[in-house]
Amino acid sequence: MLHILKAWRSCKLVILGLLLASLNSWSPAAYADKNKSVYDIDYRVQLDPGDDFAQVTIALSGSALPSQLTLHFNPERHIDITGEHLTQKGDRTVWQPEPGRAQITYRFKIDEKRSSGRYDSLMTERWTILRTDKLIPPVSTRASKSLKSRATLRVNTPKNWNTLAPYAKDEHGVFQLKDPGRRFVRPKGWMISGRIGSRQDVIDGTDTVVAAPLGKGVRRQDTLAFLSWTLPELKKVFPEFPQKLLIVMAGDPMWRGGLSGTRSLFMHADRPLISGNRTSSMLHELVHVGTGIRGDKESDWIVEGIAEYYSLETLRRTGGISERRYQQALEELADWGKESPNLLVRRSSGPITARATVVLHQVDQAIQKASKGQRSLDNVVTALAANRGEVTLQKFRALAEEAAGAPLPQLERTFLSGKKKP
Repeated sequence: MLHILKAWRSCKLVILGLLLASLNSWSPAAYADKNKSVYDIDYRVQLDPGDDFAQVTIALSGSALPSQLTLHFNPERHIDITGEHLTQKGDRTVWQPEPGRAQITYRFKIDEKRSSGRYDSLMTERWTILRTDKLIPPVSTRASKSLKSRATLRVNTPKNWNTLAPYAKDEHGVFQLKDPGRRFVRPKGWMISGRIGSRQDVIDGTDTVVAAPLGKGVRRQDTLAFLSWTLPELKKVFPEFPQKLLIVMAGDPMWRGGLSGTRSLFMHADRPLISGNRTSSMLHELVHVGTGIRGDKESDWIVEGIAEYYSLETLRRTGGISERRYQQALEELADWGKESPNLLVRRSSGPITARATVVLHQVDQAIQKASKGQRSLDNVVTALAANRGEVTLQKFRALAEEAAGAPLPQLERTFLSGKKKP
């Protein structure tokens, strides 16, 4: 009996020690130290109908803040910049906020007209469409590696306006920004605000919203139906596809095409879901959303070629077009591509993208043949999408030849520049 009592006393001492250790680890001092590693960023935007300038405030709060922020403002669109501890260095504004609370304000010109005379950002009396990563400029920070940010976006508008962005809202209508891997979080992607209509559905795990200004001629439900049978196939190749997707649509005078953004895209309301040449601008831009890649000074053809090829492939794989129509589309693209035999240029034009699509089809066929059907171009683009970032010819060729297990003459520089046939 005595040895049992001694064992019980020892057990109580161990439990007491564990409790004391636990209390010590959750002490107010420890909790305060933990909070020092996180600060808050509150983006506030004021939109007024008819005024093509947005009033923007970036407010920081926390016991520890970055020692320095460099904001890369566009002098043609960001004006009237004010705040404490600011220094102008060319087109850069250096901000050295003091711990506690600090803020900077400026005005942003919303209307932006492209060379075609159409707009890719516009404010009207009834609605506005813009990209938030243009509204909030790129920011580089100097801060401790342990210091991270939490960010929200508040958009103030007239009472009868609604605002949508590719982020979740809390119960107060405030966007909760997420950007995994980034220590300084800022909003990215398309935003639409105003008297708008939307349709929403969860498609293969992706919360998908199609939104447009109120009015006739916008195919919100048609677009959702189209995505319900194409997006799941697309996600098989791009499994890192975002869980939230916003598609913004509008008619004239907006740009008559498609433009991708982070977790979002813009598409002119008059663009068909499937074009007469059997490609799809909608799927093309969705591939851009899914890959998140960009080319270097000679590899834009890879980025645009992948988007066009998989818009065509997705339609074929889902039965949207027949095998005969698929082959006809490749033949038409091959003819168009003869206008620009050199792919190794900075920007991919229509003929370059057409030839790039055909080259990627040839690469796909070569990989499948060399690997006896075990691998395909899917393996290559899935790897690119997983890494995102910049793509080079060297990187793309290495991945493709690894998948094939053999050299691919279709990716030799002399062939890509149009100097010889494979």
